[in-house]
Amino acid sequence: MAAAAQRNLSILVPTVLLLFSIPPSSLAANTLTQGGPVLNSSASLVSPNGLFTLGFRRSAVGSYLGIWYINATSSFFWVANRDSAIRDGSGSLALDQNGTLRLTYSGGGAAVNLYSDSRQRRLIATLDDTGNFAVSDVDSGDLLWQSFDSPTNAWFPGMKLGLVGGENRKVTSWLTESIPAAGAFTLEWDPTAGKEELVMKHRGVTFWTSGKQLTPNRFTNLDLRLQRVNYNVSRVVAGPNSDYLTLRASTNDYSSANQLSFTVVRLRYDGVAEDVSTRIVILQSEDCHGNGTENGCRRWDGPDCRRSGDGFQILWGTFSLGQWVDENSNLSISDCKEQCWRNCECGGISLDGVNRNGTGCRYFRSGGFVQLPNQAGEDRYHVIVAGGRQADTSNASRIKWIAVSVTAAVAMLIFTLSIFWYQRRRKLRERLLAELMATNAPSDGDEMGDDGDQSHNLKIYSAASIMIATDSFSPQNKLGEGGFGPVYKGKLSKGREVAVKRLSKLSDQGLVEFRNELVLIAKLQHRNLVKLLGCCIHGEEKMLVYEYMPNKSLDSFIFDETKRVQLDWNKRFNIIEGIAQGLLYLHKYSRVTIIHRDLKVSNILLDENLNPKISDFGMARIFKTNTSEANTAKPVGTYGYMSPEYAIKGTFSTKSDVFSFGVMLLEIVSGKKNYNLIPLDPPIDLVEYAWKLWKEGSPLKLMDPTMEGSNNYKDQILRCINVGLLCIEYNTYDRPEMSEVISMLTSNVVQLPMPEQPGFIMTRPRNHEGSSSTSASKFCSSNEVTITMMVAR
Repeated sequence: MAAAAQRNLSILVPTVLLLFSIPPSSLAANTLTQGGPVLNSSASLVSPNGLFTLGFRRSAVGSYLGIWYINATSSFFWVANRDSAIRDGSGSLALDQNGTLRLTYSGGGAAVNLYSDSRQRRLIATLDDTGNFAVSDVDSGDLLWQSFDSPTNAWFPGMKLGLVGGENRKVTSWLTESIPAAGAFTLEWDPTAGKEELVMKHRGVTFWTSGKQLTPNRFTNLDLRLQRVNYNVSRVVAGPNSDYLTLRASTNDYSSANQLSFTVVRLRYDGVAEDVSTRIVILQSEDCHGNGTENGCRRWDGPDCRRSGDGFQILWGTFSLGQWVDENSNLSISDCKEQCWRNCECGGISLDGVNRNGTGCRYFRSGGFVQLPNQAGEDRYHVIVAGGRQADTSNASRIKWIAVSVTAAVAMLIFTLSIFWYQRRRKLRERLLAELMATNAPSDGDEMGDDGDQSHNLKIYSAASIMIATDSFSPQNKLGEGGFGPVYKGKLSKGREVAVKRLSKLSDQGLVEFRNELVLIAKLQHRNLVKLLGCCIHGEEKMLVYEYMPNKSLDSFIFDETKRVQLDWNKRFNIIEGIAQGLLYLHKYSRVTIIHRDLKVSNILLDENLNPKISDFGMARIFKTNTSEANTAKPVGTYGYMSPEYAIKGTFSTKSDVFSFGVMLLEIVSGKKNYNLIPLDPPIDLVEYAWKLWKEGSPLKLMDPTMEGSNNYKDQILRCINVGLLCIEYNTYDRPEMSEVISMLTSNVVQLPMPEQPGFIMTRPRNHEGSSSTSASKFCSSNEVTITMMVAR
């Protein structure tokens, strides 16, 4: 560990540990006066020389009040409410007339009293140039409370570490790099007789000790003589209840805001203690992960499968024997390592958590890791490596790449020889399909291929049977226009009612490709997806046969003045949840990831019990399991439902469908079309109207007037509006996954984040130009598109 303190690892810690809002303006110099103005989210205190700022900042899980250094980094070095983020509304800090320094939440929640004084005296709260925020008596000058007495993740010069008045003061890491909540690591002083050493603990268990102090800046296992900075540690013993250390740095100079060195020791979420000014690592938990006992490390307790010399290494490569996850939001990456170490089936973990905020664990089974060069574009993992194994990796890699080269040559030869066979087989299959289409009776879909998989039960119908079923596509049987063609109602010879969709003749898709796509769609089995029954090909025309939905599409209910009253809140919420479940299946649980790309209320069909079913997969795209997003030269879909990144850049992912779902959710709650302008001054569309009401604190005004009797469900309606706004946030990474959407919709205990400013599409009304899947849409444009970031009025 002492050697590690001498080398500058140049670790590029992310400079933005919290995605905060615009820095607030100054309130009034560096003080809060008793009974004076409060410090809210739009203001801050700044120390006399402008070195430190006290204010509110927002993260992915809520807002925090804290202190940060103006030049070194944008992260907090002290947080007042680290374990009670402000999730709803905003916070304010005030020193009231009663002498209480109190942090309150406008959105509800218990206030945090930082200091309370029962005596009648004049008080003032001050932020100074050491980074200390303190309450003192104006008349006597007595110090009554200070932030230095409550360390969080940083050890400041002048801050006491150890036993002070019987209280054990210690530095505690963050949970993750973006969540200030108390994390897994602590840096403490152990004054026990015979020990007298610094210790680092993980979840209360010591895994590193500094050893005895040799000089003011050296311990047995720790050297604090760094480049440009020399830390001196002094021990103070003031009775049986006070035995602590103080820190001093030889370059500490608070006289100018232009100082080059900000000397603070920070304990990061990953167990690394570093000097903030130079980013030099003083000590790191990574050196003690495993069975090592050098440089102050304590051996981990573990099963017999872990031997001396075993430990974690960050390696490039891939795991092949499976994985499992733990979505516990209280688990940090270090917790994942410890759990993996104690489980002989675990061979490594991912570098990132499984939840949006970086928490949770993804474990990989041991024995299935293949190391690859980092140029191969593979992922990185924390891998448990046996002692001495790393030295053999270069030889193993050389053997592996020789094998890969030989395999590639053989594969190329096989591919060349198989081209003729493939072309011949393709012609035979197309001839077979043409013969099947010429029969009058429906045939089993498994005749369309020879892969032995008959699970799709797909039927193929003759053109004659379809003509009879639809009465020669009679206008009286026309149900509407869907993506790429009209839809007709039909009745088969056995009396079953179906919906027949005539596809455009412009497609150049061959018979075999058409068959492959049909088989894939037919294998999608979910109660909230419309079921494909079969198909028909006649000449250049292709037709799809679906189950018939007697209540047609959702828009025929939700936007109809008379029929919408049939949809009370229970029915609407059932529809919302059903759509969400269907989307989750497409995105996560089907055999491949499917992006719908044209979700809208007219593509949601309702069965006889008003259960929703997602339809119209004409725009859908299939993703491979290792693909997260894709691009298209010309976006297709319906403006108003299209996400900003898709409409402008042609980039689409599962988060594009999430955006469309959010728009639909607001339409279902309000009964208003997203593209119809709300008659205000100036007129605004539904998305902007919902955001306006949210910022004004009256989101329930968005509710459909026909649901006035839904008072018992107002909390659920409000939750749906909140989720809808989260789904339409401008940045894709701010939108939730569909699994998170379902959890937020159905669980009352899940705390919902506050939505950010949405991005929305503004279009100039014009005739349909082919960019939408619904030709009846008159509000689409493939040219006139702008992205607007909405702000509260």
